[in-house]
Amino acid sequence: MGPQHWKKIWVGSAGNMVEWFDWFVYASFATYFAGAFFPSGNPTAQLMNTAGIFAVGFFMRPVGGWLLGRIGDRKGRKAALTLTVTLMSASAVLIAVAPTYAVAGYGGALVLLVARLLQGLSVGGEYAASATYLTEASDPKRRGFASSFQYVSMTAGQIVGLGLQIVLQRTMSDDALHSYGWRIPFVVGALGAAVIFYLRRNMLETEVYAEDTSHSEERGTLRALWQHKREAFLVVALTMGGTVAYYTYTTYLTKYLSNSAGLSKQTATLVSFTALIVFACLQPLAGALSDRIGRRPLLITFAVGSTVLTVPIMTLLKHADGYWPALGLALLALVVVTGYTSINACVKAELFPTGVRALGVALPYAVANALFGGTAEYVALWFKKGGIESGFFWYVAACAAVSLVVYVTMRETKDLDLARVKAAQDSGESSLTPAS
Repeated sequence: MGPQHWKKIWVGSAGNMVEWFDWFVYASFATYFAGAFFPSGNPTAQLMNTAGIFAVGFFMRPVGGWLLGRIGDRKGRKAALTLTVTLMSASAVLIAVAPTYAVAGYGGALVLLVARLLQGLSVGGEYAASATYLTEASDPKRRGFASSFQYVSMTAGQIVGLGLQIVLQRTMSDDALHSYGWRIPFVVGALGAAVIFYLRRNMLETEVYAEDTSHSEERGTLRALWQHKREAFLVVALTMGGTVAYYTYTTYLTKYLSNSAGLSKQTATLVSFTALIVFACLQPLAGALSDRIGRRPLLITFAVGSTVLTVPIMTLLKHADGYWPALGLALLALVVVTGYTSINACVKAELFPTGVRALGVALPYAVANALFGGTAEYVALWFKKGGIESGFFWYVAACAAVSLVVYVTMRETKDLDLARVKAAQDSGESSLTPAS
């Protein structure tokens, strides 16, 4: 790929990293601020309250997917990406200054809720805008490799968040972290978003979007999306298993290791931090592999592995007695998940024509995440509180099994011409028809 391709990938990825730093930092620091916004009592109940607000953010994602997907298709990928980072910056500021329960009662929780709604609105559009941008901006023969940087940047955002958490854990007392230290990452996120806002205002639009003039009056409309309802359903179904597995082994892993396995918060954080660094490095390798052998083999490998291995991995993790056993199991899980994360962005973008691509990826993906990704942590804690924590393991495996059926029956997408996707669909080629 040439310098212009790399520049577009860099700008799109850097903004995505800050977006997901702000999004994930809520989850990774929840163990410290859970008691700040709710009455003292059962720690698991406090975590469930904060996890519930975390899940509410996901239910705004379909709204953000529709609104920002529409903007991305009608005004351009650049316009949507600039707006998403603006919203995320505002939400980070709100969380940083939110009053505690001792100061304002449930008023602080209300501010937290509003901030999460803004984050949900932002991320609902960010995923699709960045997925579409990275896919369209890349060399057609290296779309898998280029789009894999979406999850590299997403994971990098979480790595930075966890790294900051490790630094704060080693430089501040536990009482200080619970009192005010948890606000620091949200201040950092707001400042980072301001920098990315400047970069995105000067980014280049993709050639695929700039050169497309077909059906301009219906760009980004629900009417246009309805013409591709089969592909929209496919996005929901293929996302289901992947998003549950991803959030289980990333945002929930630290809490699971400390709250269920009994590891210290510091050890649990270090396990997640190390595993995510390896995970991020795997994404481009798997993306490049998909450019050679296709997307379906990787998706099928993920689904089979997640269906078969989730229960034993989660069971063994619960009994992990130190850093190395927990790290080994976490890495095994994330290697399996890589089959989905490395290529899901380009697979979804490859299903839709240019005029409805951002909305086509955004809305159904956001719906799937609201139903399955955003609720994963809450469902896990619900099973734990009910005394049947292993039920969550089977739930994750079942979601992967459903997606497996979709992966087996869908067509291959790696060789599709993004500028001619509509023509291929009009000729009768179904996205659910296996590749010949």
